[in-house]
Amino acid sequence: MSVAENINKIKAQLPATVTLVAVSKTKPVNDLMQAYNAGQRVFGENKIQEMTDKWSQMPKDIQWHMIGHVQTNKVKLMAEYVNLIHGVDSLKLLAEINKQAKKYNRSVNCLLQLHIAAEETKFGLDEVELYQILNSDEFKQMQNINISGLMGMATFTSDQKQIAKEFSNLKAIFDKIQPLKSQNSTLDTLSMGMSGDYLLAIACGSTMIRVGSSIFGSR
Repeated sequence: MSVAENINKIKAQLPATVTLVAVSKTKPVNDLMQAYNAGQRVFGENKIQEMTDKWSQMPKDIQWHMIGHVQTNKVKLMAEYVNLIHGVDSLKLLAEINKQAKKYNRSVNCLLQLHIAAEETKFGLDEVELYQILNSDEFKQMQNINISGLMGMATFTSDQKQIAKEFSNLKAIFDKIQPLKSQNSTLDTLSMGMSGDYLLAIACGSTMIRVGSSIFGSR
């Protein structure tokens, strides 16, 4: 099936409340343009240089999402245009995003990444650290970021019950922090689910899924 057919097939399964992020890392601009011409406007990349190269070549109504782990010293390279940074897991990184976004007089959306998987390898905050950030005076004074919500990645396993439990736990935390909405935290996005588990994630309350191989083919 073509990229366009894959996009349409996936979108037909999605409720109107769910945003599809087309994970386009390592894929050529030509492939992305096929998705664009099929109506896709949200793309996810995991390397800032590659994302910047594509941003410079492609239509400007695209929303670019950084879905990889972000190093503080690289934030300045994407602050001008990035729409959403998925993997924010420290106050230090938030402060740098705020600082760099200010130079362009814009606000950058961020998702705080929670560690929900059984694996030690995944990045992320625990619930205590999440509250420490959202309640900190330093965070409350940041005017050039918006915490759009939370992101989490489930354990890489075939055990659907375990994955559902991890997604449900993240949804419960997402619901619990809703009273902390403020001028720099809209808390309206819950990003969980990828090519292998997005339908389960949606059933558990996800509002944003990241899909790559099911759109563009395996890497």
